[in-house]
Amino acid sequence: MALIDVTGLRKSYGSREVLRGIDLQVDEGEIVGVLGPNGSGKTTAVECIGGLRTRDGGSVRVAGMDPADDPRALRETLGMQLQQCRLPNRIRVGEALEVYSAFYANPRPASELLERFGLSRHVKQPFGKLSGGQQQRLSIALALIGRPRVAFLDELTTGLDPAARREIWEYLKLLRDEGVTMLLVTHFMEEAAYLCDRVVILEGGRIVASGTPESIAAGAGQQETSFAVDPAVDLDALRLVAGVTSVSVERDRVLVRGDADSPQAVLGALAAAGITARQLRVTSPSLDDAYLTLTREGASR
Repeated sequence: MALIDVTGLRKSYGSREVLRGIDLQVDEGEIVGVLGPNGSGKTTAVECIGGLRTRDGGSVRVAGMDPADDPRALRETLGMQLQQCRLPNRIRVGEALEVYSAFYANPRPASELLERFGLSRHVKQPFGKLSGGQQQRLSIALALIGRPRVAFLDELTTGLDPAARREIWEYLKLLRDEGVTMLLVTHFMEEAAYLCDRVVILEGGRIVASGTPESIAAGAGQQETSFAVDPAVDLDALRLVAGVTSVSVERDRVLVRGDADSPQAVLGALAAAGITARQLRVTSPSLDDAYLTLTREGASR
C-alpha cells in the first residue's frame, strides 16, 4: 500500500490553474523525484501534499492521514525541507537543533546531524552568519531531526559544492535503507538519476512522464556508436546491421544510430570484417535528454 497516495490533486491561484489533476503514489522506502521547469507546479504540489497549502480538489493521504486535517500525528511523521527556509538571524546552529529536537519524542542526536552535514565547527555560529550552503545544510538537518517516516526535500543541494552534495546523497541513501520514504524536488538530473527509484516530470501542472530514471532516459532517443573514419569500413554494410537506423560521417567520425542492441551488433560486424574501431565512443540517451524533450513537448501543447 502506498505511503503517499495522491489522486486528482488540483490547485489554482485566482484564474491560473497550477495543478491540473495529479496522481502520485509513493511506496514505503522509495525515493521519488519530482522534476520540471520553473512554474510547472513542483513546489506547490509538495506543499499541498504536506499540508502547507490548501488544495482545491483531489484526495491526499500521507501515512493514511489527510494533511488538510493537520493531524498532530502527521507532524511527527513528516519532515519537510522547503525551497526557501529562514530562521532568526541570531539563533545559533546548536540552538536551532535543540529547539527542533524538543518537538519530537525520539529525535535524532544533534551531534550525528552536525557531523553528517559538516556543521560541527559552526555549532555556536548565528544563522545570519552562515554561508548560503551552510544554511541549506542546517535546513536539511532540521527536516530530519525528528526521525521522520516521510521526508519532503525541495531543492536540497542548491548552492552546495560537489563534495557536500555527494555526502548528503550518501546519507539520504542510508536513510532510505532504514525505510524513510522521500519526495525529492530537484533541478539536478544527476541528483535524480543517482538517488531516485522513480521520477515524475511535471509540465504545466500535469505529470507528463513517470518511471525509473533509466526507463525515462531510454525513451529519449537512440544509442549512438561512433569511431574514427577507416577506409576499410563499408558504410552500406553497416546500414544493414540489425537495429541500426542511420549511418553518417561527421567530423572524421563514423556515427551509427540505432536501438539498445545496436552498439554490440555494430562492433560484431566490424570484428567479422577484421576491423578494429579506433577512438570508440558509445553514447546512451540521458535523463537530461528525456527531460528536455518532454518539457518542450509539454510546453508546446
